[in-house]
Amino acid sequence: MAFPGTYNFNYYRGDTLQFTITPKDTNGGAFSLTGYTAAFTVANQRGTGATQYTGTTSINTTTNTITCTLPAGTGRNLVGGSTYVYDVQITNGTLIYTLLTGNIASTDDVTGAV
Repeated sequence: MAFPGTYNFNYYRGDTLQFTITPKDTNGGAFSLTGYTAAFTVANQRGTGATQYTGTTSINTTTNTITCTLPAGTGRNLVGGSTYVYDVQITNGTLIYTLLTGNIASTDDVTGAV
């Protein structure tokens, strides 16, 4: 596998951020997610001492997809005008793969929390 991929998001503070990942094996075929768990973490910086915000993940082993969600309530903690980093990892207890990483640029919303 050639991991991780990189994707940067522009994020409107307080909205729900949701995206789906479909990992592939080295031959471009579906990577079986059976037996894996996933984690989606957003942080103010990489490395130790970072403030982390945990998103949720859902694995569909039929379609071999991972849906990652940053709930609106958690997203309210991301300061507008700031850039955050994130990782999406999977593990089966023995192997750990970082599938996707990148930046999240947070922009203040107009209406505030609904």
